[in-house]
Amino acid sequence: MIYLQLAWEFMQIGLFAVGGGMATLPFLQRLGERTGWFDQQLITDMIAISESTPGPIGINMATFVGYNTAGVFGGIVATLAEILPSIIIVVLVSKSLARFSSSKYVTYAFYGLRPAVTGLIAAAVVSVFRTAVLDFDLYQQTGVLSDLISLKYILFFAIMLAGIRKFKKSPILYIAISAMAGILLKF
Repeated sequence: MIYLQLAWEFMQIGLFAVGGGMATLPFLQRLGERTGWFDQQLITDMIAISESTPGPIGINMATFVGYNTAGVFGGIVATLAEILPSIIIVVLVSKSLARFSSSKYVTYAFYGLRPAVTGLIAAAVVSVFRTAVLDFDLYQQTGVLSDLISLKYILFFAIMLAGIRKFKKSPILYIAISAMAGILLKF
């Protein structure tokens, strides 16, 4: 039964998370809340793992969730279910692309999808930022506003953002630096 549930959930995510892997994050957040398979902190960990492994983040996250939920076969089921809608859509679209490529309605649909995809990605960014940089657990315990904001996380975030924007090096370098900083500074 868990395999059918994994397949159903990830087929929906694969069908509706238009815009790439980061657009799957709001869907994954709701999935975690509904099923209890993982919490918000694990989503942040999944992002870190998915970004540091080869392949698209959405597929890596499906594999990670499936594996954590139901073992190796669960990882396979979730991964295949995530990509199945895309395979079907690409096959159907490729067969009729020439006929619809000049359609003004197709053009309008894509113009409508762009802001929606941007909104999905922005929602994911805000959610990941809240989990990675803000400490809501400590704030809820103490009620002190200064406990909500982790200065070391915000400072590290700002340094990494500035470094990425200024030096434009490989993402692998920034992932390695972040992992080492986490180990050395005991984040």
